[in-house]
Amino acid sequence: MTELKKNWRQFSLLVIVNAFVGAMIGLERTILPELAESEFGIKANTAIFSFIIVFGITKALTNYFAGAFANKIGRRNLLIIGWLFALPFPFILIYANDWSWIIFANILLGINQGLAWSSTVVMKIDLAGQKNRGLAMGLNESAGYLAVGLVAYFTAEIAGDYGVRPYPFYMGIAFAIIGLLLSIVFVKDTHHHVVKEAKSGKNEALIKNSSVFWNTTWKDKNLGSVTQAGLINNLNDGMMWGLLPVFLLGKGFELADVGKIVGIYPIVWGLGQLFTGKLSDILPKKPMLYTGMFLQGLSILAFLYVETFWAFAGLSFLLGLGTALVYPTFMAAIADYSNPIQRANAIGVFRLWRDMGYAVGALLTGILVDYFSEDISLLTISLLTLTSGFIIMIRMKNKK
Repeated sequence: MTELKKNWRQFSLLVIVNAFVGAMIGLERTILPELAESEFGIKANTAIFSFIIVFGITKALTNYFAGAFANKIGRRNLLIIGWLFALPFPFILIYANDWSWIIFANILLGINQGLAWSSTVVMKIDLAGQKNRGLAMGLNESAGYLAVGLVAYFTAEIAGDYGVRPYPFYMGIAFAIIGLLLSIVFVKDTHHHVVKEAKSGKNEALIKNSSVFWNTTWKDKNLGSVTQAGLINNLNDGMMWGLLPVFLLGKGFELADVGKIVGIYPIVWGLGQLFTGKLSDILPKKPMLYTGMFLQGLSILAFLYVETFWAFAGLSFLLGLGTALVYPTFMAAIADYSNPIQRANAIGVFRLWRDMGYAVGALLTGILVDYFSEDISLLTISLLTLTSGFIIMIRMKNKK
C-alpha cells in the first residue's frame, strides 16, 4: 500500500484546508485595484500595487521562516498560527478608512499565506511518499488556486451588484473561522513521517552536506533553475494580479466581465494541476517546466494584440494552463533534490524566492506603467518569462 493511500484521510483534510487558505487571496484578487481608485482616490499604479508588494515580501519571508521552523515547532502549530493572522483580515478590508489599513491587512494576509500554505505543502509531501509528490502538490495547489479563482469571480459579481464594500468580503470571515477550526480540531502533525523516511535512506539528496540556502537559491543547477523560474512565475502573476483588472477596465470592460477573465486564469491553474501534478511524477520535469514558462510568456505577450472578451478569456485560459504545468512541478522537483530532513528548509528557501516574485513583479509593473505604458509592462514581463524558460532548458538536468 502506498503512503498516500494509507494517509488519505489526513491528506484529504489538508486539501480542504488549503482551499480555504487560497480563498483568502481570492477576496481581493479582482476588486482591490477598483477599491483603491473608487474609495481612496489612488490612481498611480505603484501606489495601487503597494498592497501586492507588501503581501509578496511578507509572504516570502514568512515562507522561509516557516520552512526553518517546521521541524522545531511543528507543522500543525504553524498552520494554526497562520489562521490566527487571517482572522482580522476581512474585517480590515470592510472597515478600513485609509489605504494604510489595506497595506496592513496585506501584511497579515502574507503571514497567513506563508504559514498556512507552507504548512499544508510540507505536510502533504510528508504524507504522500516519494512516488506521489507531484500528485500531492497538484492536489494541494489545485485546491488553493481553484479557490482563488472562484472567490475572485464571486467577489466581482457581488461588487458589480452591491458595490466593492462590504458585501464581497463577508465570505472571508467564514473562510477564516472554518479554516482555523478544521486545523485545531482535525489536523494532525506529520513530522514522524519525515523521520521514518530519513531513516530508510531511500533519498539520495544533492544538498545533504552543503548549504541548503545557497544550493536552493542558485548554486545547484537543478535547484537553482527551479528557484529562478518560481520567482519569475510569481513575478508575472504579481503583474497579472495588479495590472490585468486595470488593463481590462481601461479597455472598457464591465467589472463583472473583468472578474470572469481574471477568474479563468487561476481556475484553470487550479484545475489543471489535478492532471499536471501526477504527470510530473511520470514525465521528466525539465520539459514540463520550460514548456509551461514558454506558454506563460507567449500568452502574456499576446494580451497586447487582442481586443474582444473571448480573446482575453482564451489567453487567460492558456496562461492558467502554462502555470498549471509548472506549479506542482516546482515543489516536486525541489523535494526530489532535497534530503528528507532538510526538505522543509529547502521548500522554505524556494518559496522565499518564488513569492518574492510577487513584490518584484508588482513594483516593476507599477514603475513601467507609470513611466512608460501598460504595453511596455506586458512586453517586459513576457520577455522575462520566456528567458526563464530558456534558463531551465540550458541549465537543468533532465531527470524525472
